[in-house]
Amino acid sequence: MIELRQLTVLAEVCRSGSYSAAADHLGYTQPAISYHMRALERAVGVPLTVKAGRGVRLTPAGHRLAERARGVLAGLRDVENEFEALAARTRGRVRMSSVQSVCVAVLPAALARLGASRIEVEVELGQTASHDAYRLLDAGETDLAIVADDEPGEAAEPAATPLRRIPLLVDRRHVLLPRGHALAGRGSVRLADLARERWILERDRERLLRRCAEAGFEPRVVTTTDDQATTLGLVGDGVGIALMDGLGLLPRPDPRVEPRPLDDWPRRHVCALLRPEAARVPAVAALLEALRAVAVEQSGGAVEVATA
Repeated sequence: MIELRQLTVLAEVCRSGSYSAAADHLGYTQPAISYHMRALERAVGVPLTVKAGRGVRLTPAGHRLAERARGVLAGLRDVENEFEALAARTRGRVRMSSVQSVCVAVLPAALARLGASRIEVEVELGQTASHDAYRLLDAGETDLAIVADDEPGEAAEPAATPLRRIPLLVDRRHVLLPRGHALAGRGSVRLADLARERWILERDRERLLRRCAEAGFEPRVVTTTDDQATTLGLVGDGVGIALMDGLGLLPRPDPRVEPRPLDDWPRRHVCALLRPEAARVPAVAALLEALRAVAVEQSGGAVEVATA
C-alpha cells in the first residue's frame, strides 16, 4: 500500500535531485529517505530511481509517479486550507426580535458587515414590540432581542429570566420641519414652540396629546398616517410638521425636510437583550458585535451611541 509519507519523499527527491537534499529539506536522515523510497518501489512493483554518479535519477516510472504525487499532495493542501477556513468561520442561526426602527435602520448594515467578513450567520428576524420581546426571551423563543425603552433599564414587562442588557443607541425624538421653516434655524426645538403648527400624527398619539396638553396646547391635526415615508413626503410638501425618532430618519433622508431634536421629550434607549448563556454562542456574539459597530458608525447624527 502506498503511504502519503512515501509520496512526499518521492516528490521532494524529484524536486531536489538527491536523497541528501531531500533529507535536509524534509528534516529526515538520508537512510530514512532511502528506506521510504525502497518501500515505495516495493508497493508499486517497479524501479523508481537509478544510480547516477554520487546521486540518483528518477526512472520514467519514477517521474510519472512523482507527477501524480505532486497532484495528490496539492489536493490534500487544498482540503486542509478549505477546512481551516471553515473552522475559522463563525456559522450558525440566530433568532432575533427587534423594534421596527432597528430592523430598518441598523440591521441591514450589520448584516452587510457580517457578509463582508468570514462570518456566516443566518438571522431569523421578527419585528416585535419591546414588551413582547421580554416574553419571547422568557419563553426561549428568541436568542437576541433589540428593545427601546424611554429610561435605561425600564422594561414594560420585566423578564423572569435573568437577562444581559447591552446598550446600543440613544435615540432622540425629532420634529420634522419643511425646509425654510422659521424654526429650522434653531439647533433644537421645544414642544411649546410648536403650538400654532399644523400636525401630521400617527394613530397612536395619546402620549403626544398628553405632553402637548402639559405644554399648554392641543395640536391641530391635518393628516393621520403611520407610514414614515408618507410622513416625510407630507412634511416636505409643506402640509404640516411631524415627530419622528432619529432611527426613522437614517434610511430615507429627504432634502426638503429639516429635522430638529425635540428638547423636552425623553430619549429612547435602544438596547440588546439576551440570556447570559446566549452571549457565549459564536453566531450570536458575531451578530451583536456587528450591531454595536454599526451603532458607533451611525452615532453623531440623528442618534447617539450608548454607553454602558
